[in-house]
Amino acid sequence: MAYWLCIGFVLAFGMAVFPFGSIEVFLIGLAVNRPDIPWLALGAAVATGQVLGKLVHFYAARGALRLPALIRPAPDATPERGRPGWRTRLTATMASATERAERHPGWLHAVFAVSALVGLPPFGATTVLAGLVGVRPGVFLAVGLLGRITRYSGLAAAPGLLTHVFF
Repeated sequence: MAYWLCIGFVLAFGMAVFPFGSIEVFLIGLAVNRPDIPWLALGAAVATGQVLGKLVHFYAARGALRLPALIRPAPDATPERGRPGWRTRLTATMASATERAERHPGWLHAVFAVSALVGLPPFGATTVLAGLVGVRPGVFLAVGLLGRITRYSGLAAAPGLLTHVFF
């Protein structure tokens, strides 16, 4: 059991830093194939791995971590002509959200909590926004862990609940 909890933690951490897949798919698959693992322990391990992995994005947004040149925006980027590209629209959206979050800090905490629980808006985007606005790391960890543990524990418990209800 401890082996699978460690695998879940490490995989969630890696997928949080380098978003290349869905930890939810792994979590549900593991919960279906290994019903002997307590759903709360599985949810907590995966949530902790993901939130600690998202700290990399949080601190990068705060400017505490230097991003590799490959993914760092070029300082001399020229504006595009015609219809704005996706990067321009994303930058404008993040600037608008940052301005709103600075004016209404409670709004950001509520949006971040909902994002941690249900995934909309995307948790990765709200993580970066929290870093840009300067949310305290303790608040980030507390809200993120609470929401993610609830989300992932519910997902880990779902296969067992559905099996008892329908079969």
